[in-house]
Amino acid sequence: MQKLLSYPLSLIYFVFFGSTLLIFHPIQWVAHRFFGYEAHKKSVSLLNWCLVKCTHILGTYYTFKKPQNLPPDKPLILVANHQSMHDIPPIIWYLREHHPKFVSKIELGKGIPSVSYNLRHGGSVLIDRKDGKQALLEISKLGTYIEKHHRSAVIFPEGTRSRTGHPKKFQTTGLKILMKRAPSALIVPISINNSWKVLRFGKFPYGLGVHMTFDVHPPIANGKNIDAIIEQVENAVTDGITSFK
Repeated sequence: MQKLLSYPLSLIYFVFFGSTLLIFHPIQWVAHRFFGYEAHKKSVSLLNWCLVKCTHILGTYYTFKKPQNLPPDKPLILVANHQSMHDIPPIIWYLREHHPKFVSKIELGKGIPSVSYNLRHGGSVLIDRKDGKQALLEISKLGTYIEKHHRSAVIFPEGTRSRTGHPKKFQTTGLKILMKRAPSALIVPISINNSWKVLRFGKFPYGLGVHMTFDVHPPIANGKNIDAIIEQVENAVTDGITSFK
């Protein structure tokens, strides 16, 4: 019965989702070209607030828990598990004061209204998974960027999305580069639950009534023993994941 109901609701959701991307694309362009970074950043934050609201059509609701001691004036490396594209708008909206930037695959840099523009012009980096040298160079640039401007980098070290919610082993090379290039950054583990359930039936229709949770764990100081820090971060992320089959 839920799957039957999800067909019309998913169609309505896609209309609102697509319209939001189309509306905000020229808004971003104007903000970026004529008013600079801060105006563009505010337009992106508002875009992602709207994208979160669009999912309410599907009955999706959110719990976002974060510690009170995340300093707004220090670079952060946000390390999260990855379950679906729906992980991203809540991170951008709820952590907007930290200016989150993403390590994204290069294919997302073209053809998607609003999304591609923000990835190209908002401070994120696009990596070619088939070109390891290019990928490492771009991640290195992002680390230098957040260190200089005291912003945050979001990385999903699992590499690919978990379609069942079950955590995957971290691929640590990119994370290590970020940590080396942003030595003053705090490392912030984030555990995401239930995002994969939006896609429980595949790309269409979407699942209904999903309660997505984001647990932002206490920050961990960067340091010389990078391997030990990454192990601590990975344990924090995976221990907080409970929503797999």
